[in-house]
Amino acid sequence: MKTVLLAGGLGTRLKEETEVKPKPMVMVGNYPILWHIMKFYAENNFRDFVICAGFKGEVIQEYFKNFQDLNTDLTIKTGENFSMERHNVVQEDWQVTISNTGKDTPTGGRLFKIQKYLNGERFLCTYGDGVSNVNLNELLRFHIKHGKIATLTAVRPPSRFGQLKIGRNDFVDRFEEKPEGENWVNGGFFVFEPEIFKFIELNSVLEDDVLTNLAKVGELKAFKHYDFWQPMDTYREFTILNQMWDQEKAPWKIWK
Repeated sequence: MKTVLLAGGLGTRLKEETEVKPKPMVMVGNYPILWHIMKFYAENNFRDFVICAGFKGEVIQEYFKNFQDLNTDLTIKTGENFSMERHNVVQEDWQVTISNTGKDTPTGGRLFKIQKYLNGERFLCTYGDGVSNVNLNELLRFHIKHGKIATLTAVRPPSRFGQLKIGRNDFVDRFEEKPEGENWVNGGFFVFEPEIFKFIELNSVLEDDVLTNLAKVGELKAFKHYDFWQPMDTYREFTILNQMWDQEKAPWKIWK
Protein backbone atom coordinates (compact mmCIF):
# COMPACT_ATOMS: atom_id res chain seq x y z
CA MET A 1 0.00 0.00 0.00
CA LYS A 2 1.32 3.42 -0.95
CA THR A 3 1.73 6.35 1.42
CA VAL A 4 1.26 9.84 -0.01
CA LEU A 5 3.12 12.72 1.63
CA LEU A 6 1.87 16.26 1.08
CA ALA A 7 5.15 18.15 0.97
CA GLY A 8 4.63 21.13 -1.32
CA GLY A 9 3.58 24.02 0.91
CA LEU A 10 5.42 27.31 1.41
CA GLY A 11 5.98 27.08 5.17
CA THR A 12 5.66 30.84 5.61
CA ARG A 13 5.26 30.65 9.40
CA LEU A 14 8.65 28.97 9.66
CA LYS A 15 10.50 31.40 7.42
CA GLU A 16 13.60 31.24 9.61
CA GLU A 17 14.18 27.79 8.10
CA THR A 18 12.19 27.74 4.87
CA GLU A 19 13.79 30.57 2.91
CA VAL A 20 16.23 28.08 1.37
CA LYS A 21 14.39 24.76 1.71
CA PRO A 22 10.83 23.39 1.79
CA LYS A 23 9.39 22.85 5.25
CA PRO A 24 9.50 19.03 5.02
CA MET A 25 13.28 19.32 4.66
CA VAL A 26 13.75 21.31 7.87
CA MET A 27 16.01 19.31 10.15
CA VAL A 28 14.99 17.58 13.35
CA GLY A 29 18.28 16.34 14.71
CA ASN A 30 20.39 15.18 11.77
CA TYR A 31 17.46 14.34 9.48
CA PRO A 32 14.68 16.27 7.72
CA ILE A 33 11.27 15.96 9.36
CA LEU A 34 10.16 14.25 6.14
CA TRP A 35 12.62 11.43 6.87
CA HIS A 36 11.22 11.07 10.41
CA ILE A 37 7.70 10.69 9.03
CA MET A 38 8.78 8.18 6.39
CA LYS A 39 10.84 6.23 8.92
CA PHE A 40 7.77 6.02 11.16
CA TYR A 41 5.64 4.64 8.33
CA ALA A 42 8.39 2.24 7.26
CA GLU A 43 8.66 0.83 10.78
CA ASN A 44 4.96 -0.01 10.41
CA ASN A 45 5.77 -1.83 7.14
CA PHE A 46 4.53 0.92 4.81
CA ARG A 47 7.58 1.57 2.62
CA ASP A 48 6.21 2.69 -0.73
CA PHE A 49 5.98 6.49 -0.84
CA VAL A 50 4.66 9.14 -3.22
CA ILE A 51 5.87 12.62 -2.31
CA CYS A 52 3.80 15.57 -3.57
CA ALA A 53 6.56 18.15 -3.93
CA GLY A 54 6.05 21.79 -4.77
CA PHE A 55 7.87 24.78 -3.31
CA LYS A 56 11.61 24.10 -3.68
CA GLY A 57 10.81 20.51 -4.56
CA GLU A 58 14.22 20.12 -6.16
CA VAL A 59 15.70 20.05 -2.64
CA ILE A 60 13.66 16.92 -1.90
CA GLN A 61 14.72 15.34 -5.19
CA GLU A 62 18.41 16.03 -4.56
CA TYR A 63 18.16 14.63 -1.04
CA PHE A 64 16.85 11.27 -2.21
CA LYS A 65 19.10 11.13 -5.28
CA ASN A 66 22.08 11.48 -2.91
CA PHE A 67 20.46 9.73 0.04
CA GLN A 68 23.23 7.28 0.85
CA ASP A 69 26.03 9.83 0.53
CA LEU A 70 24.19 12.30 2.74
CA ASN A 71 23.50 9.74 5.45
CA THR A 72 26.83 7.91 5.69
CA ASP A 73 30.43 8.64 6.52
CA LEU A 74 32.66 8.90 3.45
CA THR A 75 36.33 8.31 2.74
CA ILE A 76 37.24 10.12 -0.47
CA LYS A 77 40.56 9.93 -2.28
CA THR A 78 40.96 12.88 -4.59
CA GLY A 79 43.24 13.31 -7.55
CA GLU A 80 43.79 11.20 -10.65
CA ASN A 81 42.82 7.95 -8.94
CA PHE A 82 39.60 9.24 -7.41
CA SER A 83 37.80 6.79 -5.17
CA MET A 84 35.06 6.92 -2.57
CA GLU A 85 34.18 4.50 0.20
CA ARG A 86 30.99 4.61 2.24
CA HIS A 87 30.92 3.68 5.93
CA ASN A 88 27.93 2.87 8.16
CA VAL A 89 25.61 2.84 5.16
CA VAL A 90 21.99 3.66 6.01
CA GLN A 91 19.89 0.81 4.69
CA GLU A 92 16.38 2.16 4.09
CA ASP A 93 14.46 -0.26 1.89
CA TRP A 94 12.04 2.30 0.52
CA GLN A 95 10.54 3.09 -2.85
CA VAL A 96 10.13 6.84 -3.28
CA THR A 97 8.26 8.55 -6.12
CA ILE A 98 8.71 12.33 -6.12
CA SER A 99 6.21 14.31 -8.17
CA ASN A 100 6.43 18.04 -8.81
CA THR A 101 2.81 19.00 -8.16
CA GLY A 102 3.36 22.76 -8.47
CA LYS A 103 4.32 25.58 -6.16
CA ASP A 104 0.80 26.99 -5.66
CA THR A 105 -1.33 23.86 -6.08
CA PRO A 106 -3.80 23.29 -3.20
CA THR A 107 -3.60 20.07 -1.22
CA GLY A 108 -6.49 18.36 -3.00
CA GLY A 109 -5.02 19.34 -6.34
CA ARG A 110 -1.73 17.74 -5.35
CA LEU A 111 -3.55 14.45 -4.81
CA PHE A 112 -5.33 14.94 -8.13
CA LYS A 113 -1.96 15.18 -9.88
CA ILE A 114 -0.49 11.98 -8.40
CA GLN A 115 -3.54 9.77 -8.89
CA LYS A 116 -1.72 7.98 -11.72
CA TYR A 117 0.83 6.57 -9.27
CA LEU A 118 -1.74 4.94 -6.98
CA ASN A 119 -2.91 2.14 -9.29
CA GLY A 120 -6.55 2.62 -8.31
CA GLU A 121 -5.87 1.25 -4.81
CA ARG A 122 -6.48 2.26 -1.20
CA PHE A 123 -3.70 4.53 0.09
CA LEU A 124 -2.41 6.22 3.22
CA CYS A 125 -1.76 9.95 3.29
CA THR A 126 -0.33 12.53 5.65
CA TYR A 127 1.32 15.93 5.80
CA GLY A 128 5.07 16.36 5.46
CA ASP A 129 5.47 18.54 8.53
CA GLY A 130 4.10 16.71 11.57
CA VAL A 131 4.89 13.64 13.65
CA SER A 132 2.87 11.36 15.89
CA ASN A 133 2.90 7.94 17.50
CA VAL A 134 -0.51 7.02 16.09
CA ASN A 135 -0.96 3.27 15.66
CA LEU A 136 -1.14 3.05 11.87
CA ASN A 137 -2.27 -0.55 11.79
CA GLU A 138 -5.14 0.16 14.19
CA LEU A 139 -6.02 3.16 12.05
CA LEU A 140 -6.13 0.95 8.96
CA ARG A 141 -8.24 -1.69 10.70
CA PHE A 142 -10.67 1.01 11.88
CA HIS A 143 -10.96 2.32 8.33
CA ILE A 144 -11.58 -1.09 6.79
CA LYS A 145 -14.12 -2.01 9.48
CA HIS A 146 -16.29 1.03 8.79
CA GLY A 147 -16.09 0.76 5.01
CA LYS A 148 -16.14 4.46 4.22
CA ILE A 149 -14.19 6.37 1.59
CA ALA A 150 -12.04 8.31 4.04
CA THR A 151 -10.72 8.20 7.58
CA LEU A 152 -8.78 11.00 9.26
CA THR A 153 -6.93 10.90 12.55
CA ALA A 154 -8.53 13.23 15.08
CA VAL A 155 -6.23 14.69 17.72
CA ARG A 156 -6.49 17.10 20.63
CA PRO A 157 -3.63 19.59 20.25
CA PRO A 158 -1.85 20.94 23.30
CA SER A 159 -2.67 24.49 24.28
CA ARG A 160 -0.06 27.12 23.54
CA PHE A 161 -0.32 28.38 27.10
CA GLY A 162 -0.35 26.78 30.53
CA GLN A 163 -3.52 27.13 32.57
CA LEU A 164 -4.00 28.30 36.15
CA LYS A 165 -6.38 26.42 38.42
CA ILE A 166 -7.63 29.01 40.92
CA GLY A 167 -9.36 27.91 44.10
CA ARG A 168 -10.97 29.59 47.10
CA ASN A 169 -9.86 33.08 48.05
CA ASP A 170 -8.05 33.39 44.73
CA PHE A 171 -5.22 31.04 45.69
CA VAL A 172 -3.56 29.32 42.77
CA ASP A 173 -4.14 25.62 43.39
CA ARG A 174 -1.97 24.36 40.58
CA PHE A 175 -0.50 25.18 37.21
CA GLU A 176 -1.13 22.88 34.25
CA GLU A 177 1.57 23.09 31.61
CA LYS A 178 0.05 23.14 28.12
CA PRO A 179 -3.01 20.96 28.76
CA GLU A 180 -4.74 19.32 25.83
CA GLY A 181 -7.49 21.29 24.20
CA GLU A 182 -11.13 20.33 24.45
CA ASN A 183 -11.70 20.24 20.72
CA TRP A 184 -10.69 17.60 18.22
CA VAL A 185 -8.82 18.71 15.11
CA ASN A 186 -7.68 17.06 11.90
CA GLY A 187 -4.25 15.60 12.59
CA GLY A 188 -3.73 14.11 9.15
CA PHE A 189 -2.68 10.45 9.03
CA PHE A 190 -5.45 9.57 6.59
CA VAL A 191 -6.64 6.41 4.89
CA PHE A 192 -8.37 6.94 1.55
CA GLU A 193 -10.18 4.67 -0.85
CA PRO A 194 -9.70 5.36 -4.59
CA GLU A 195 -13.29 6.65 -4.72
CA ILE A 196 -12.03 9.83 -3.08
CA PHE A 197 -11.04 11.07 -6.52
CA LYS A 198 -14.74 11.47 -7.35
CA PHE A 199 -14.60 14.38 -4.88
CA ILE A 200 -11.32 15.93 -6.04
CA GLU A 201 -10.59 18.41 -8.79
CA LEU A 202 -7.39 20.23 -9.69
CA ASN A 203 -8.31 23.29 -7.59
CA SER A 204 -9.64 21.33 -4.58
CA VAL A 205 -8.46 22.00 -1.04
CA LEU A 206 -8.34 18.69 0.81
CA GLU A 207 -9.16 20.17 4.23
CA ASP A 208 -12.05 22.27 2.92
CA ASP A 209 -13.79 21.10 -0.24
CA VAL A 210 -12.94 17.41 -0.18
CA LEU A 211 -13.30 16.45 3.48
CA THR A 212 -16.33 18.72 3.94
CA ASN A 213 -18.15 17.08 1.04
CA LEU A 214 -17.22 13.61 2.22
CA ALA A 215 -18.62 14.45 5.66
CA LYS A 216 -21.86 15.72 4.12
CA VAL A 217 -22.51 12.37 2.44
CA GLY A 218 -21.47 10.28 5.45
CA GLU A 219 -18.21 9.01 3.96
CA LEU A 220 -15.72 10.42 6.47
CA LYS A 221 -14.78 8.71 9.74
CA ALA A 222 -12.58 10.00 12.57
CA PHE A 223 -10.05 7.74 14.27
CA LYS A 224 -9.45 9.29 17.70
CA HIS A 225 -5.81 9.42 18.76
CA TYR A 226 -5.31 10.30 22.42
CA ASP A 227 -1.53 10.25 22.53
CA PHE A 228 1.31 12.27 21.01
CA TRP A 229 0.88 14.49 17.97
CA GLN A 230 2.93 17.55 17.08
CA PRO A 231 2.98 19.65 13.91
CA MET A 232 5.88 21.90 12.98
CA ASP A 233 4.17 25.10 11.88
CA THR A 234 6.27 27.61 13.81
CA TYR A 235 9.84 28.11 14.97
CA ARG A 236 8.69 27.38 18.50
CA GLU A 237 7.37 23.97 17.41
CA PHE A 238 10.59 23.37 15.46
CA THR A 239 12.47 23.96 18.72
CA ILE A 240 10.16 21.63 20.69
CA LEU A 241 10.70 18.75 18.25
CA ASN A 242 14.45 19.22 18.23
CA GLN A 243 14.57 19.27 22.02
CA MET A 244 12.59 16.02 22.16
CA TRP A 245 14.95 14.41 19.66
CA ASP A 246 18.13 15.67 21.32
CA GLN A 247 16.93 14.49 24.73
CA GLU A 248 15.96 11.08 23.31
CA LYS A 249 12.35 11.67 24.31
CA ALA A 250 10.80 11.61 20.83
CA PRO A 251 7.52 9.65 21.04
CA TRP A 252 7.45 9.07 17.28
CA LYS A 253 10.82 7.25 17.36
CA ILE A 254 9.63 3.66 17.44
CA TRP A 255 12.82 2.28 15.87
CA LYS A 256 16.12 1.42 17.54
